[in-house]
Amino acid sequence: MSRNKKGLICIAAAAVLITAGLLLKQNAAVLAKAIRVCLECIGVG
Repeated sequence: MSRNKKGLICIAAAAVLITAGLLLKQNAAVLAKAIRVCLECIGVG
């Protein structure tokens, strides 16, 4: 398999997983966790 095909497979898999996460409404949970981690890193939270 060529390098280009492997890249396309990875991009397709990422698109499928992102779509699944959006359909399951997981984007709000991920955003909340990201905000919490960022605030802890800069010492606010």
